[in-house]
Amino acid sequence: MSNFNMAAADKRAVRYDHFTIALHWLTAFLVLTLFVLAEARGFVARGTPLRGGLIFVHISLGVLLAAVLILRIVWRVATHRRTAPAVSGLQHVVATLTHLALYVLMISQVAYGFLMIWASGNGPSFFGLFSVPPLITVDQPTRHVISELHDYTAWAIIVVAGIHAAAALMHHYVLRDRVLVRMIPLRGEALAD
Repeated sequence: MSNFNMAAADKRAVRYDHFTIALHWLTAFLVLTLFVLAEARGFVARGTPLRGGLIFVHISLGVLLAAVLILRIVWRVATHRRTAPAVSGLQHVVATLTHLALYVLMISQVAYGFLMIWASGNGPSFFGLFSVPPLITVDQPTRHVISELHDYTAWAIIVVAGIHAAAALMHHYVLRDRVLVRMIPLRGEALAD
């Protein structure tokens, strides 16, 4: 292997690829936006067009989040991308468990959202362009339980994502290592210097 190829391999092992970075930040944006839309809905009177609009956008972005999560998992499996661990020991274990928790929570959250809409006999619509047909039947009492799980899971995602973000900022500003830089688009190399 030439020096150029070894350098390229070393760089790939340290930083995430651009597509992975884009999917990460798109996921973060969708999660935060979905959370804000759901919380804002609580301040709007039932039956108003604004509340209906918030719900419509929330559901549409939830469908998009489902697609992004599937794409992230497929991309990770298909590319066999293995970025070198940024930390070792207990920090690595905690980071791995945090990432796993975020995936489990987000997948659960999307599933709860789909189940709630399927309980009404409809499929979640993506901005009116298409809808995902009901795959199972959910009765109203079960829908109530799923709705509660959807609410609790949303808060759990925000808490775990907040811890994830705080740890990344601590690595960057306190420990001054390259952990955060691995997921920063474009200017990442400049931030590392």
